[in-house]
Amino acid sequence: MLPLGQKPLWIAASALLIALVVFGSLSPGPAVPTPGNFDKLEHFGVYLFLAVWFTALYPRERYWLVALGLLALGVAMEVLQQVTGLGRIADPRDMAANAAGVLLGCGLAVAATGGWAARVDAWLTRN
Repeated sequence: MLPLGQKPLWIAASALLIALVVFGSLSPGPAVPTPGNFDKLEHFGVYLFLAVWFTALYPRERYWLVALGLLALGVAMEVLQQVTGLGRIADPRDMAANAAGVLLGCGLAVAATGGWAARVDAWLTRN
């Protein structure tokens, strides 16, 4: 992890994000089905956000670990959906949407957004 002055805050926010993804992934499905493949867009967006978030906390040479961890999270959520019996089913297309979000998020980090947490952290520490 990058040397951040507000490290406990970043860790708490990161844990909350992961908890929200786990809760959202494993809670019973919505009573009203989503239209078309909108849920694939949700998967893509969530994992894109997670990739941009976590690449902000780690140096560039660790982005592959961020990607690997998020891909593992996505696969684990799909497997757990299948085995928990909560009315959710595993969908390989969800895993593909998750992976696409992770890859784009990591690509964005390399191109532009990587390390943004250090700038925000410096501002928080000053104020």
